[in-house]
Amino acid sequence: MDIKKDIQEQFGKNAASYVSSPIHKDGKDLVKMVGMADINGQEVLLDIATGGGHTANSFASLVKKVTAVDLTKEMLAAAKNFIKGNGHLNVEFVQGDAEQLPFSDVSFDIVTCRIAPHHFPNVDLFIKEVYRVLKSEGQFLLNDNVVPEKQEFDQFYNTIEKMRDYSHFRAWKKSEWIQKLEYSGLEIFEWHRFEKTFHFNPWCSNMKLSEPEKNHLTRYILESSQEIKDKFRMVIENEKIIYFVGEAIVLKAIKR
Repeated sequence: MDIKKDIQEQFGKNAASYVSSPIHKDGKDLVKMVGMADINGQEVLLDIATGGGHTANSFASLVKKVTAVDLTKEMLAAAKNFIKGNGHLNVEFVQGDAEQLPFSDVSFDIVTCRIAPHHFPNVDLFIKEVYRVLKSEGQFLLNDNVVPEKQEFDQFYNTIEKMRDYSHFRAWKKSEWIQKLEYSGLEIFEWHRFEKTFHFNPWCSNMKLSEPEKNHLTRYILESSQEIKDKFRMVIENEKIIYFVGEAIVLKAIKR
C-alpha cells in the first residue's frame, strides 16, 4: 500500500476527530496565519489538504472565494459539513492531490496549507505546484510541525509520529523549509516558530491507536535518552507520558 492510500485510509476513518481536534481547531498558529495574510477581500484562495476545514473556514469571511482541496473524500465531507454549518457559502470543495493539483496555472491570489505537508511523500512537487497555481505577487501561507536541526531530535520526533500514524511521511527542519521554498522561486517574507504541547492520550486517541500500539509507543518514548526527554520537555508520571512539547512554523512566502 503506498503512502497516499495510507493517507486516504487513515484520514477517512478519522475525519470527524480532525474537525473537533483542539490542536487543529484552536491553535494560536491559525490566528497568526490569518494575521500574516495581506487581504483586501477580493482574493481567490486555495486551501491545500484542508483536513477538517479550519483554515478554509477562518479565511472564508475575509476573501472573495475559497477552494478547499483534499485527497480524502471523507475529510472533504467533514470539512464541508463544518464550514457550511458556519454559514459560509463562498467555499467549494474539490478532491485532489497536493502534488498534482487539478487547477490552472496562476489561478490563486493566496495558497494556504496547514498541519499537512508532513504527510506528503514528495514535498518538492507540492512546492512546485504551489508556485505554479499562484499568481505573480501571490502569497503562500504555510503552517506545519517541524523538527529541531539536531539529527537525534529529528529522528526521534519523526519516529514517534510514524509509530502513532502510519500516514506520517516526514516533518522537516526549519532550515529545510526555507531552503526548499527559496529554491523554488518563492521568497520568504516572514516566519515564526512556536511551541506545541502534545497531550499524549488525546494525541494517540486521534489516530485510534490500539492498546498494544500505544504501549509500544509509550515504551519507546520512556526508553529515549535524557537529552531527548529534556529537549521535548516531557512530563512523565508513574511511567505514564502526560505530554511533550514539539515545535511548528508559520511562514509567508511571496511569488515574485
